[in-house]
Amino acid sequence: QMQLVVAGGGLVQPGGSPRLSCAAAGFMFIAERMTWYRQTPGKERELFASISPNGDMPDYAVFMRARFTICRDNVKNIVYLQMNNLSAEVTAVYFCHTGANWGQGTQVTVSS
Repeated sequence: QMQLVVAGGGLVQPGGSPRLSCAAAGFMFIAERMTWYRQTPGKERELFASISPNGDMPDYAVFMRARFTICRDNVKNIVYLQMNNLSAEVTAVYFCHTGANWGQGTQVTVSS
C-alpha cells in the first residue's frame, strides 16, 4: 500500500525556516518524481515544487522560487521541503504528492 506521511509545519515565526518531510512507503520511491503542493482556503491545490527521481532536477513555480528548496533522500525514501525566511503569505496547507497519492497535508501558519 502506497503511503506518504508528512511531518513538520505548525506555527512559524516570520523569518523562520522550517523543514517539511514526506516519508514514502509501498512503492519504488527512486523511480518517481515527487511534488509539493499548497492549498489556501477557498482555492485549489497548486503545484509549486517538484523533483526528478534521482534528485538532479528540482523545479519550482516562479512565485515560490528562492523561498523553498526541494530535495530528496533516495536511501531513506524521504522528500524534503526546506522553507526559508517565511512570511505570512505562505501560510497554507502543504501536501506531498506522487502519481495518484497524496500525503495527509500539514498546516504551516506564519504568524508572530
